[in-house]
Amino acid sequence: YQRRVRDSVSIVMPLPAAYGYVVLTAAASTLMNAYLGIQVGKARKQFKVEYPTMYDDKKPVFNCYQRAHQNTLENYAQFLLVLTFGGLSQPVLASGLGALWIISRIVYAHGYYTGEPKNRNRGAFGYIGILGLLGLSVWTGVSLLNGSLAL
Repeated sequence: YQRRVRDSVSIVMPLPAAYGYVVLTAAASTLMNAYLGIQVGKARKQFKVEYPTMYDDKKPVFNCYQRAHQNTLENYAQFLLVLTFGGLSQPVLASGLGALWIISRIVYAHGYYTGEPKNRNRGAFGYIGILGLLGLSVWTGVSLLNGSLAL
């Protein structure tokens, strides 16, 4: 059985001049992620939690460090996706919303590090960033479909 494959279509999309802000925001998010990972490594030493143990029922504060980083990782792919797509139409706004999300993740983590999980809610303002980026991504998609956004 042989299936014919249609000719592929190449799309050349020039990026907005300000798209560099989006790239720098993505780079900053990598540094934030590394920072959170380093904090988990330090907490492992402080609370004597050896690899490969992910969580320790006897060390709840360590678990808070681990969860702060793990929760960021659970949301990281979506963040990069909506940052990338939203930035195609509104790079400066997308970068600002992305920076807000990055800062909120650090505030979230430091709230969690107190050992009181409810303190992680200090970083809840990050929802403004991620939902704003989601809205920009939808707007970019609709604009591309109806031809009102020329890249």
